[in-house]
Amino acid sequence: FAPRYEGDYRLPDEVDRQATAHYVQALDIRRKAHEMLAVFGGKMPHNCATVAGGVTEHPTVDKMTSFLWRLNEIREFIDGVYIPDVVAVAEAYPDYFGIGAGCGNLLAYGVFDLDSKEPDYLRRQRLLRSGTVSTDLLLGQVEAGKIAEYVKHSWYENPSTGRYPGEGRTAPQPGKDGAYSWIKAPRYDDTVCEVGPLARMVVNYVGGNTAVKELVDPVLSHFDAGPEALFSVLGRHAARALECKYVADSMADWVLQLKPGEPVYSEYTIPEEASGMGLVCGPRGALGHWIRIEDGKIANYQCVVPTTWNASPKDDKDRPGPIEQALIGTKVKDEENPFEIVRIVRSFDPCLACAVHVITPKGRELGRFRIS
Repeated sequence: FAPRYEGDYRLPDEVDRQATAHYVQALDIRRKAHEMLAVFGGKMPHNCATVAGGVTEHPTVDKMTSFLWRLNEIREFIDGVYIPDVVAVAEAYPDYFGIGAGCGNLLAYGVFDLDSKEPDYLRRQRLLRSGTVSTDLLLGQVEAGKIAEYVKHSWYENPSTGRYPGEGRTAPQPGKDGAYSWIKAPRYDDTVCEVGPLARMVVNYVGGNTAVKELVDPVLSHFDAGPEALFSVLGRHAARALECKYVADSMADWVLQLKPGEPVYSEYTIPEEASGMGLVCGPRGALGHWIRIEDGKIANYQCVVPTTWNASPKDDKDRPGPIEQALIGTKVKDEENPFEIVRIVRSFDPCLACAVHVITPKGRELGRFRIS
């Protein structure tokens, strides 16, 4: 991420040197994680082995072993480096449990099917369940029909506003008055919602997931904090690290469930007329794809991706998006070096490919670009 702001370095020298060494180690661990997917998917990112009807790669004992030894090394890194480093940073920056709270409403579609017999994605039994959590920590059930996108402050024509994504329309309107983003403003049940690791972990924590509670409670206890502390910069980092452990530990069982020699693909014929959607959680949060097929061809395709939720601009009621709300009211020690703002934004892990917001209240021109 750029620009790089300087200052507010609090880690003791020894911890700082250790964290730097761990950063280099993390690059190697990341490479091994990519190799794990390449074993079954050919490459990472954008694996090429998943097709309509199944996969193209047959599991073998050798491939399972190759996957598993890498996974175990990654699990050791998570337990011995990643989580302890997050705790060490939190001990040095406890005030970051108090900034970047955001909108307080959370949305998760759920991820990692444990039973695929249920056709409704949102009702399937999953490792991490679907759900919503309100600002008062009340759990709700997700209904896809309550999702809509608004474009009052986006560079799209207004007739496309307030639509369910399955009926969505994307008609660019550069230079539109009052607009400042190429991101639409998705809302769930007319509510601004944050998505991502924090949303998934809190939804499952409030939903009574024992394994999640056993991971989260010791960390909260260590800092003498309640669940409300999770709604913060450090809360997002803690949720991401603890979820990483939960998923990695679960994968050790899943890989052993693969059955060499069993079919991996079922014949699939594209229908002449159809519509459908896929709802799941990617690492950054709730991900939805909607498609309509006419005459055997794609007639409309709409995506609402995680950073669309988190980095959304204001909606038709002028309510700011989650990242915008997390920034509002933040005290900045040095306006020329606003590292507080940068740290809040980075805690959401925004996708750099989704959109770029360049804005300044003083009107100072930061750069001018024309794309045609």
